[in-house]
Amino acid sequence: MFKKILIANRGEIALRIIRTCKEMGIKTVAVYSTADKDSLHVKFADEAVCIGKPQSSESYLNIPHLMAAAEITNADAIHPGYGFLAENARFAEICGEHGIKFIGPTPDMIRKMGDKITAKETMIAAGVPVIPGSAGLLQSLDEAKKIAKEMGLPIILKATAGGGGKGMRVVWQESELETAYNMAKNEARASFNNDGIYMEKFVEEPRHIEIQVAGDQYGKVCHLSERDCSIQRRHQKLVEESPSPFMTPELRERMGEAAIKAASAINYESVGTIEFLVDKHRNFYFMEMNTRIQVEHGVTEEVINFDLVKEQIKIAAGIPISGKNYTPEMHVIECRINAEDPFNDFRPSPGKITVLHIPGGHGVRVDSHIYAGYVIPPYYDSMVAKLITIAQTREEAINTMERALSEFVIEGVKTTIPFHQQLMRDENFRKGNFTTKFTETFKLV
Repeated sequence: MFKKILIANRGEIALRIIRTCKEMGIKTVAVYSTADKDSLHVKFADEAVCIGKPQSSESYLNIPHLMAAAEITNADAIHPGYGFLAENARFAEICGEHGIKFIGPTPDMIRKMGDKITAKETMIAAGVPVIPGSAGLLQSLDEAKKIAKEMGLPIILKATAGGGGKGMRVVWQESELETAYNMAKNEARASFNNDGIYMEKFVEEPRHIEIQVAGDQYGKVCHLSERDCSIQRRHQKLVEESPSPFMTPELRERMGEAAIKAASAINYESVGTIEFLVDKHRNFYFMEMNTRIQVEHGVTEEVINFDLVKEQIKIAAGIPISGKNYTPEMHVIECRINAEDPFNDFRPSPGKITVLHIPGGHGVRVDSHIYAGYVIPPYYDSMVAKLITIAQTREEAINTMERALSEFVIEGVKTTIPFHQQLMRDENFRKGNFTTKFTETFKLV
């Protein structure tokens, strides 16, 4: 087992990893930018190294600084968390070149699933259902028009190196295609330095349901059930839950088998997530694979009572997985609490937290790095906490969430707590009647 792990991340996920490492008897190294010097992950790690200025490019994305921190502290492994360099194949390679274990899949696995076109081709070869679309990258506007006519509208244009909704455009009418094509390419170039885009049939009334998987170094892969991530805004997840209210035992079995096929196709090792779109007829299609721990991993941890971070570390250390497929034992809901103003188009709200009260009680888990007096910096993602509730039934989990949200007090900045409170009271949400388009018509009052 590893003796010391450097966490190449910040905030909530860094603190989450530190906690598991402590329980496993592993020393930890926190890295931080000058903007994060007072963050809790810095306080609770065994060692901490400042790696640069607030801008991510000069700190959390600065590979030479991260490797220098690992070497001076004699870390024998690096955990990338999520975001930043978690799915950067070159970073994983550099870790290996320095004799430091990257806690995650191999560079080759990251590359295969990181490029959307390669991933889709791999899934087709493995027999995993995929959304109909272009055979590869679109080479011209004329080609895009030809394929769109053959498939029929609506279609969606996507950046091959995309993520977070960047470089994506839905086209409903033929007259919109040229503008959407140019905008998608320009946004992809600006966001990823890669303007490659491809086309897919747009799935109407879709649900976003993902399957958690784990694979070891010996070719064994299992799935750990599903998470429903359909409540989104601009392709950013807001609420996740398990089991999905749309799921059936038969659909879970089919999606679980498909997820195992997908991971096995690249001999996947580590924990990861296979993301699917599911239409109203319960047909499902591979969307992408996230070759890292997910923001919403706590949902799976609570629904099947399983520490995913611990499993990730054990796999990286060469310990075999059990190979057991799981089904949900409870019902779990997670609300992402962001420092944003939901009444002002979710505008970011960095600043000092003057008052904080964290909810508690039976069936409540809070993953967060904030405290009273903490200053939320403007340089990073706006998520400040994940509020998770666990109960025997979905109705009970929602009721517990309502109660916990009413106790969650954050003053000094705006947060999305009021949005989640209204969502939990919404009749359609409570009935499970929602798709990825739900928030487009959901009105805050």
